[in-house]
Amino acid sequence: QLRLVESGGGLVQAGGSLGLSCAASGRTLSSYSVAWFRQAPGKEREFVGGINWNSGETDYADFVKGRFTVSRDNAQNTVYLEMNSLKPEDTAVYYCAAVLRTFGRPVYVDAVDYDYWGQGTQVTVSA
Repeated sequence: QLRLVESGGGLVQAGGSLGLSCAASGRTLSSYSVAWFRQAPGKEREFVGGINWNSGETDYADFVKGRFTVSRDNAQNTVYLEMNSLKPEDTAVYYCAAVLRTFGRPVYVDAVDYDYWGQGTQVTVSA
């Protein structure tokens, strides 16, 4: 069974940077696609960005393009989310999710397509 654990959340001022980690255990992430989602209070969970482990292809939501970067470390079996130029509207609980193999695109953008989820980590951006 694949287990995902996020870390790295916290409080940061607007314009600052923060890095999140998603460490996997139980299985290697090879052949998985891993994505980051976020959910703010009163809002639906939304796709942030993701990476196809085998191909390395990435995909991002328009609202984070140029600010956030998703990367992976094979040796650590970990996916990262580097967040720069943070805005107060980026405040949310951030989750990583994984699905074994994708079809038609390297990364799925709908939460329902993912089978494994971490517990989430809070990111708060102050104005």
